[in-house]
Amino acid sequence: MSMIKNISKAEVLVLKDQVAYQEGQVVSKTLAQNDALSVTLFSFDKGEEISTHESGGDAFVTCLDGVGEITINGEKYELHEGESIIMPAKHPHAVHGKEQFKMLLVVVF
Repeated sequence: MSMIKNISKAEVLVLKDQVAYQEGQVVSKTLAQNDALSVTLFSFDKGEEISTHESGGDAFVTCLDGVGEITINGEKYELHEGESIIMPAKHPHAVHGKEQFKMLLVVVF
């Protein structure tokens, strides 16, 4: 079983400061990953996206900064700082940086 990695322990952190924006890119930083769970920080430059796909687990997204657009089963949802949404397992979904956008993604398998 994998432990938390790529982030300081026993220290107060601001999650949105743990992944930087990069021009024209989607940046990800894996914090934990095993057969039951995946925890990843993402930053999206404005206009960047992860195209439509499906996941084997329920994906819990929390917006840490900016404005993102989450599409689930073809329906669009706008996510602002502090807001969350669940992208259900085995349903097509996509993520788009409507503005620069940072999110915490927790997938439970």
